[in-house]
This record gives sequence, C-alpha cells and structure tokens, in this order.
Amino acid sequence: MTETKSNNGLKVIAGLLGVVLLGTIIYTVSLYQDKKKRETELSQEKELVVEDLRSLQSEYDKAILESNATNEELVAARDRIAKYIDSVQTMKADISSLRRYRNQVAVLRKEREELLIQVDSLTRSNSLLAMQRDSTFVELEKQAVFNDSLVVQNTQLAEAVERGSALNLSQFNVDAVKERSSGRLVSTPRASRTDKLKVCFTIADNVIAQAGDRQFLIEVLDPQGNVLGGGSTKSTDEGASVTYTKATDFYYENQDLDVCDFINKPGGDFQSGNYMVNVYDDNLKLLGTSKFTLK
Repeated sequence: MTETKSNNGLKVIAGLLGVVLLGTIIYTVSLYQDKKKRETELSQEKELVVEDLRSLQSEYDKAILESNATNEELVAARDRIAKYIDSVQTMKADISSLRRYRNQVAVLRKEREELLIQVDSLTRSNSLLAMQRDSTFVELEKQAVFNDSLVVQNTQLAEAVERGSALNLSQFNVDAVKERSSGRLVSTPRASRTDKLKVCFTIADNVIAQAGDRQFLIEVLDPQGNVLGGGSTKSTDEGASVTYTKATDFYYENQDLDVCDFINKPGGDFQSGNYMVNVYDDNLKLLGTSKFTLK
C-alpha cells in the first residue's frame, strides 16, 4: 500500500517536471522567434534607411551633372551622404539609432531642396553673366582686331626704322703691311715679311642712325679657317654668337667715317695662304667681307 502511494507521488512529480520543461522549451522557442523577428525587422529597417540615403545621393549626382560648373556645396553634401551610408551599413542596428538616421534623412532632403534653390539662382546669374560676357567678348574682339592692325603697322614701322638706322660700309679693304724702322708701314704680299694686318673701312652717313659710341667686331680667318687670335665671343639675346679677333671702338656722328685698326702678328709668323676678314656691327650683323692671299 505504501509502495503504491510512493509510485503515484513519483508520477505526479515527473508529470510536473515534464510540464515545467515543456513550458521552458515553449518560452525559449518564443524568445528565439521574437529575437529573429526583431532582427529581421531591424535589417529591413536598415535597408530602407540605406535605400533612402542612396536615393538622395543619386539626386545629388544628377544635380551636380546638370550644373554647368562643379558646385562645392553639392559635392560636399553628396560626400556626407556617402559617409552616412557607410555608417549605417557597418553599424550594429538598434531602433533608436535607426530612428535617428531616418530623421537625418529628412533633414538632408530639406537641405538638398535649399541647396538646389541656391544652385538654380546661381545658374540664372551665371547665364546672365555669360550673355554679358559674350557681348563684352564681341567688343573686345573688335578692339583686338584694331589693336592687331596697329601692332602690325607699328612693327612694320619699327622694322623700317631699324633697317634704315643700321650702319653700313661704303668701302672695306685689308692690307698686309711691314713696319720699317722709321715707323713707316709698307704693303707686302709675303707672309714672312708681314708684321700686321691693316683693316680699314668707311662707314656711310646715316641721318636716322643713333649717334654715339659704337663698336664693330673684326673677325680674321686664317688659311685653315681658324679665327686668328680668337678667344673672345659675343652673343645676342636671340642666340647668335661670333668669335672675333678684335673689337674696334669709334664715335659715330651720322656722317661718313673712316676707321682703321691693326691686327698684330700672332704667336708665330703669318702663314701663307688665303685669308678672310669679316666685319660685324654690335648686333652681330655682317657688314662686309674681304679676302686676300699671303705668299
């Protein structure tokens, strides 16, 4: 009798434990399902926020493309939205943060409308300025054509004056000479007897040339084509250069002027052969050439 009661008690306890276990399982399953449901809802909500932000970003892209010039404020706003998208995609979603981002989307849309109004106003202003600029450009182009015509005329006049004011030689000759003990110079065709070269030229009168100190360069080429006693070189800003034997200075007063200078014997005697002498002005313009032969 006692054993039967004991068995009945155990059965009751086992039944109660079974009921408790079943309730626990049901509760746990319910909690899990609720959690999954919340996660799904949060994920969907998160996607909606990202979708709204991307839509807003696309609207900015379109507005930037339609703008004639890159608007820094539109670009900055679009870049800010890109950062919001990255934040939402990487964040651990919860209701409060998602709600905050949804509110931010509304703020950004309002900001976009204000920016577009400003851009539209700037576009109209730019269109007006473009019309004024085009009108000004036409006038400037007319003035440029007139100025170009004046420049051409002035250039031609300056070139004519430059050509007209350049000095020229009316005579040019070179003589090989020997100096006697008395100091008298006599011409000689012999290289071994030659002490120096006498270079003489006459500068023609020119009333429009600038009077004052001038310098010509004398270049003597020996039979091998080397510059006799050379070593000095003069160059112009345009890149031309001349290596010369001697520079001769004189004062020009717009009248015919005879100039003579001497080229002394080099380290050894003068060589036999053909020589060439060139005279250049201070702008390295070749004024004259003379040739002679020493036996």
